[in-house]
Amino acid sequence: MGAANLPTTIRAVYQIDPKLTTLKLTETPLPKPTGENEHLIKIKATAPCLGELGWEINYPSLFPPDRERVPGTEAAGVVATAPPSSPFQPGDEVYFRLHARYPGCLREYTIAHTEELALKPKTLDWAEAAATPLSTLTAWQGLFTQGILDKRGIRGDADARAHNSRLRVLITGAGGSVGTWAVQFAAAAGAGSVVAQVSGANIEAANKAGATEVIDYKKRSVEEWAKEDPSREVDLVLDCLGGPTLGSCWAAVKDGGVLLSIVGSPEEAKPEAVNKTLAKATWFLMDCKGDDLREIADFIDERGLKPQIDSVVEFEDFQAAYDKVEQGKAKGKVVIKVDRFCGDA
Repeated sequence: MGAANLPTTIRAVYQIDPKLTTLKLTETPLPKPTGENEHLIKIKATAPCLGELGWEINYPSLFPPDRERVPGTEAAGVVATAPPSSPFQPGDEVYFRLHARYPGCLREYTIAHTEELALKPKTLDWAEAAATPLSTLTAWQGLFTQGILDKRGIRGDADARAHNSRLRVLITGAGGSVGTWAVQFAAAAGAGSVVAQVSGANIEAANKAGATEVIDYKKRSVEEWAKEDPSREVDLVLDCLGGPTLGSCWAAVKDGGVLLSIVGSPEEAKPEAVNKTLAKATWFLMDCKGDDLREIADFIDERGLKPQIDSVVEFEDFQAAYDKVEQGKAKGKVVIKVDRFCGDA
């Protein structure tokens, strides 16, 4: 699409009050890229993130005081305009996760930055691509950036696979969006053991994804599982649940190991009786790295993998979509089709 064919106004959804989860559809001027790394993206679809509408109240220092409160931090779409130095060109199909401080993707066009962008996986349709960036980046960085697995193992690097084969990895909440990707990444990288904490129908899915051991959380806690056999201790924990589960992970991680959580602080959840000293115990937030998404896209295309999707709804159903996610009723990602003509890629 050439710049001359762009609309002057677009439909956009705003969170009017950061204290409320109420959203409002309005019409606004087309956003205009101003920086040397800014791209105008025609949004095809976006996916709400749990807790997203409370971030400004809970983490006020992360947000500029005059920001446009357009929600939707992950999306897929088409590059409409690109700066001269960009590796992306108008017409490129991309997927990305925006830094939360920027106006989001629940509008017909938005601004994305070079470092956030990657060409979308060819094997995913628009809805699937929009549901993928946040979960995959969190899992990927938890294992390979913050964690101790070597991502080169996925490509068959002998030294990396030898390193990874000596490591035991535990993933809690392995039936969720982040956890499922983490199991697949860890197994593909050649981790010696991939322990998945799941239950019910997710047990079979975890085994198919590459888990070598399963903890059925309906039958026993992580702590109970670990104490049954000291050899079960793991080198790396990626916790996707927080709360009591995070606390019980201290029993499972080796002294000198790594305990990461995407939900809460491992140190604050540490039981008083535990006297282990870990190499790392951190609550981490994923980084919006297009370079990681490029590698993830290759991984997805080579293996024919799909994200977990609860439902795909029309743009006008944005409030119901956010309500479902905020109330914890979604089983997988809820995707909002911003482009009403959004079909298969």
